[in-house]
Amino acid sequence: MPILNFKGKSFVHNHHLAVKYHQLVPKKDKSLTDKVSLYDNLIVQGDNLKALKALLPTYAGKIKCIYIDPPYNTGNEGWAYNDKVNSPMMREWLGNVVDKDDLTRHDKWLCMMMPRLKLLRELLAEDGAIFISIDDNEQHNLRCLMDEIFGSNNFITNIIWQKKYSPQNDAKYFSDMHDFVLCYAKNKIEGEVKFGWQRNLLERTEEMNKRYSNPDNDHRGVWKSSDFSVKTYSKEYDYPIELPSGRIVNPPQGRSWSTSEQNFKELIKDNRIWFGTKDDSVPSVKKFLTEVKQGIVPVTIWNYSEVGHNQQAKQDLKEFFSEIALPFDTPKPYTLIKRIIQLSSHSNDIILDSFAGSGTTAHAVLNLNKEDNGNRKFILVEMEDYANDITAERVRRVIKGVPTSKNFKEGTGGTFSYFELGEPIEMESILRGENLPSFEEFAKYLFYTATGEEFDNSVVSNKLKSGKLISNDENFKFIGESRDYEVFLIYKPDIDYLKSTALTLDRAKSLGKHNGKKRLVFAPAKFVDNHTLTDLRIEFSQLPFEIYKLKS
Repeated sequence: MPILNFKGKSFVHNHHLAVKYHQLVPKKDKSLTDKVSLYDNLIVQGDNLKALKALLPTYAGKIKCIYIDPPYNTGNEGWAYNDKVNSPMMREWLGNVVDKDDLTRHDKWLCMMMPRLKLLRELLAEDGAIFISIDDNEQHNLRCLMDEIFGSNNFITNIIWQKKYSPQNDAKYFSDMHDFVLCYAKNKIEGEVKFGWQRNLLERTEEMNKRYSNPDNDHRGVWKSSDFSVKTYSKEYDYPIELPSGRIVNPPQGRSWSTSEQNFKELIKDNRIWFGTKDDSVPSVKKFLTEVKQGIVPVTIWNYSEVGHNQQAKQDLKEFFSEIALPFDTPKPYTLIKRIIQLSSHSNDIILDSFAGSGTTAHAVLNLNKEDNGNRKFILVEMEDYANDITAERVRRVIKGVPTSKNFKEGTGGTFSYFELGEPIEMESILRGENLPSFEEFAKYLFYTATGEEFDNSVVSNKLKSGKLISNDENFKFIGESRDYEVFLIYKPDIDYLKSTALTLDRAKSLGKHNGKKRLVFAPAKFVDNHTLTDLRIEFSQLPFEIYKLKS
């Protein structure tokens, strides 16, 4: 497989591993829910590279559908490279707007995308898929980058979306009428791979069903006629047919009938052959609507009349924000993203958009949930200052409805929790007693980094409800179960507590008898000998900082 090389690639190849985990700070005043939760619909404000890393402990391997609309790198978008990679060359790039005269603009764009795509792949479920809007500026480079990160064997298709409904007559060469939507699966089902992404069928339209009628009042219902001849010639199937009117007909030149003369007679007995209202037409076969596959295989060209266009998206935004000018030149219609979600997810799946912009993906999810009573969840990440005033505000108005709007007067209902990217979880600062993360944030971080498995709050809740793993110490809690361990944490975001706390014999015995799995206990220190811990099937892991050595 050809590999794409670009300036800075060697420095960003594993940069996603060096990105620090950051705390996610809940903002009740910006949320639209009674209880702010990481398991609600989410809007996260902050740099999307850091935010994706912060989401890993909770959502690794759980996202069914990812849709992103990154900068197209046209040279007119005003984006700047801002990842602090350990490279003198790349440090010179920081903060400089990428324009058409920038000779390294393609390199910068690829360096920006690579670590984000690697984290997105980690977040994607094994049977999930990612869809990326792009145009000709970077489409060829993106294909090569996606082949490298996701595997060329996981390429699904390159959808052509007609984004305009009228040509641009002042175009210098050709009127640009389309964008691409690139689709890759995390695992594509083929050959020996039996588990992976499967696309859904699209719903049949009323227009399609109107093509069926019942001119002869057949008791089996509505039908439409289908050609009785086929292109593949067979001498056995080339025979004359006498119509009820007495006229004799033969298959068209070079064709034959679709079945033998004997089977044709059986079809007539079963009233499956139609000769027209005057019994003088070339025979056709009845195809009943009840026999038709109840769904449509999607095609790779999406017309604006089916999924919307840029101008429609602008008009939608004006209905939500009639009072302000918006910074979006080419927003995507929510109907486009709705089509993607319909094809790639089910009613309880999670959809992620890490270039959230005006919040179109959330609009699509909420609208689809209202239509089919689904319970899909969205996660939006937006770093710009308008994350609350536009991105989240649009979602609020979608949920509540806009009284002055023609199309969005009635709200969809729903909730969301708003988070901001907080301080990094750094061992050096924790050693100094600074920026101590909350119990939940630290628990997710420890569980994920120790086990390599995603933190699952439902497992924690179910275990605690069972009454088997409840400790009287509110700072000593069960934080999850991996393939090999039940994991516990003794922690409180208080420097004095951490300097004076350890896993004691009483705490160890409070866990009771093991159920076959070892218990992994994180604590600042231990006051129990290894032999006793082995008997209790407990494995001790000191918190990854020597906090107990600090002097007061």
